Amino acid sequence: MRHRFYPALLGALLGSLALATPALAAPFAYVPNEKSASVSVIDTATDTVVNTLPGGQRPRGLATNGQKLFISEAPTDGLAVVDLATGKQLKGLKLGQSPEGIYLSSDGRLLAAAVEESNSVALIDLGKGRQIANIKVAGKNPEHAVFSPDGRWILASAEEAEQVDLIDVQRKRQVASIPVGRRPRGIGFLPDGSRAYVACELASTVYAIDMQSRSVVAEIKAGNFSNGVTVAPDGQRVYVSNGKDGTISVIRTRDHQIEATIPVGKRPWNMAITPDGRKLYVANGRSNSVSVIDTEQLGVIAEIPVGELPWGVTIHP
Repeated sequence: MRHRFYPALLGALLGSLALATPALAAPFAYVPNEKSASVSVIDTATDTVVNTLPGGQRPRGLATNGQKLFISEAPTDGLAVVDLATGKQLKGLKLGQSPEGIYLSSDGRLLAAAVEESNSVALIDLGKGRQIANIKVAGKNPEHAVFSPDGRWILASAEEAEQVDLIDVQRKRQVASIPVGRRPRGIGFLPDGSRAYVACELASTVYAIDMQSRSVVAEIKAGNFSNGVTVAPDGQRVYVSNGKDGTISVIRTRDHQIEATIPVGKRPWNMAITPDGRKLYVANGRSNSVSVIDTEQLGVIAEIPVGELPWGVTIHP
C-alpha cells in the first residue's frame, strides 16, 4: 500500500519533537567549602546555588568528569568520590598525608594530586581505581599539580619553593625544575600548551614560562599575594586572584600587560571560567561567596553566597 505524504502533518510532527527535546543545560560550577565540608553546585545560567553535595571532610581540591566529583580531604589523607547522579558519597582512595590541589588529564583517564606532607604528586588511574605512582618533587608542601593540555607533563607548585617542578607523566618522575619567585601557587596553561603561567604569592608576580625552553620569558607584577590562575579558553587572557588586595588582575597574553584590575570579595583564591569564556567564577575564602565576572564588561555581575571557606571553583564541561 502506498502512503501519501502530508507536508503539513510532517511539519507538525517535527515541531512537537522539537518542543519535546530538552534544551542543553548550562555548565555547573562546583565549589568545595572547606569549613562547611560541602560542595555548592551553581547553575551558571542563573548564577544561583541549585544543590549542596557532601564534600567529605575539609574539602579542598576538586575535579569532575561529569559523572563523579573527586575531592581531596586532608583529615583522611584521601580522595572522596561523590556520584553526581545520586548525590551520594562513594568509596574513596588514599592519596597521602594532607592532599591539596587535584586535577584531571584532558582525556579524563588520570588524576594528579599534590600531597603536601610527602612532598609528592600522587597519580591515580581512574579506570583502574588505584594509585599508580607517588612522584617525589623538589618543592616542599606542594599545592597544585596541573596537567599540560596534551597530558604529557605535570607542573607542580609548592608553598616552600622558588621553582615549579616538571613531571614527565609517562616516565612518572620529575625531570626538571624551573626557577620562579617565592611561594608559587596557581598554574595555568595556554590552550596549545606552549606557555604556562605561575602566580607566586610572596613575589606578587606572575611568571610566564616557555614550555619548550623551560624558561621564564616574562615577569608580570600582579596584586598583593597573587595565587589563583585561570586562562581564557581562547588563550588571550590570564586571570589572577590577589588574596591580600581582594582583586583579580587581567593579563593580556599578547603583550603581558595588565588590562584591568577587578575588585571581588575577601581573600579570592582559586577560580574557573565557563567553556565559552564569558564568565569567570572566583571563590572568596573569607567572604563565603563566589564572585561572577563578566569577561566582556570586566566587572562583577553577581555575588553568590556559598558555604564557609570556599577553596576554589571547578566548571564542567
